[in-house]
Amino acid sequence: MLPTLADVLALDAVRRGNPRVVAGSDRLDTRVRWVHVGEVSDIAHLLRGGELILTTGVALPDEAGKLAQYIADLTSVGASGLIVELGRRFIGELPRAVVDAAETHGLPLVTLARETPFVQITESVHARIIDIQLEELRASEQLHEVFTELSVEGASPADVLAQVSRLSARPAMLENLAHQVLACESAGRDTGILLANWEARSRAVAPRERTAYDPSSGWLVTMVGARGHDWGRLIMLCESPPSPRDIVLAERAATTLALGRLLERHQESLERQAHGTIIAGILTHAYADPEDAAARARAVGVPLTGRKLISVVLRLAEPPAETVLNLQAKLGELAEAAAAACRDAKLPALVGALDQNRVGVLLPLPPRTLAEGALTTLAERLRTTFTIPFVLAAGSVVESVKEVRRSFLEAEQVAEAAARQPDRRPFYRLPDLRLRGLLHLLRDDARLQTFAERELGPLLAHDAHRGGDLTGILRIYLDAGRNKAVAAQRAHLSRPAFYDRLRRLERVLDTDLDDVDSCLSLHVALLALESFRREIR
Repeated sequence: MLPTLADVLALDAVRRGNPRVVAGSDRLDTRVRWVHVGEVSDIAHLLRGGELILTTGVALPDEAGKLAQYIADLTSVGASGLIVELGRRFIGELPRAVVDAAETHGLPLVTLARETPFVQITESVHARIIDIQLEELRASEQLHEVFTELSVEGASPADVLAQVSRLSARPAMLENLAHQVLACESAGRDTGILLANWEARSRAVAPRERTAYDPSSGWLVTMVGARGHDWGRLIMLCESPPSPRDIVLAERAATTLALGRLLERHQESLERQAHGTIIAGILTHAYADPEDAAARARAVGVPLTGRKLISVVLRLAEPPAETVLNLQAKLGELAEAAAAACRDAKLPALVGALDQNRVGVLLPLPPRTLAEGALTTLAERLRTTFTIPFVLAAGSVVESVKEVRRSFLEAEQVAEAAARQPDRRPFYRLPDLRLRGLLHLLRDDARLQTFAERELGPLLAHDAHRGGDLTGILRIYLDAGRNKAVAAQRAHLSRPAFYDRLRRLERVLDTDLDDVDSCLSLHVALLALESFRREIR
């Protein structure tokens, strides 16, 4: 940031001349780009703007009109101010014509009562200007390093905005061309206030330049895009006009965001990232105030307050071998398909990946809309566009954002259980899973773990020691309803071989597999064991 005229007047080299501002005292915040000594009256055509002129006035004309024209010429080329040393041409004070012209044209005018070596003033000011320029160069280099590293790492928009806010100590937002906030870094401010009525406020700020400051809103706005295709705007909130460093910061961040978008391959869209960030923030208690999450959701067009909320988890059914390697891409397609299905059904919702295996949907129910009807509509529309088998699981309906985490945890448990044995239902809720659902809810209970270990411990130890799979044989036998012929066929064994394994099971477990109660206990223990073992699919 260049020094102001007030900064120059505070320098020791200037103060020794006993400076006095005789005109333009309200414009001492004018920036000084350079200091120029000039003892000719027609100096204006040699200037480029921003210069502070030092003169003794020895070559200035006598006529009042020509003196006024001298001031007018300096103003017209953008001079930052005029300092006149008294004593050589003007004794005691400046002519009234000079002072009046300076006031009329708004040119700061300063007199020096004592003789002052102009070289000391120019050296002091120029040294300061050069120091500032070096500092800005170092800052620019720092910004280059920070955002180059972010580009190489493929940082998310949230990470980029976090750096913008850290380096500027200002709130920063990224919005799409529909004026929906894709990412927000509040810099400690109240997010609800920052994002209140966002779309209307944003539409009112429409600068013509790619990067511009809007004084009425205090927004520094820069377009985000590449190859002639803009897709968003980066906004920094500035109470005062931004410094050159702020502008460089905003533009460098916008470039990083644009580059990240160009390099995206098989990744979720920015909208999905924004939605997923809000959902993750709710689940991890990242927002100290639930209203913070509601404000962020409202800024992307999803109202959460004043509505009943239901959490949905989408999970691919057991994928065939050829799609396992592309699981992340398929989940991205599933998330986009779910978002499109919500839009088609006129159900605004937050839709984003929860992890590498699941997609989360936070669905605010419209007034007088039942959860079952909304889930059925969503499932039907989604299955018409997404052909790969998947499971749609829903948690309980809750009344506020504060309760959403409980609903999501329930939906995750239901999805995990339903994905093991999907039965073509449009959607699953906890009551649909019956015993399996209950065991998933209780899977962290030490009593259930103790029960399963007591029932199956000897069998699991036998398999681990011998390298066998008698546990799998037991599962097949019980899943077949204890029908030995059907179980042998499913195990791809002859009946004698299968019967031999059942006898070995009875010896290891010290139980009778024809006893209904014993088999019931073993079946419950196996289902509990499956709940403990969270397989990564």
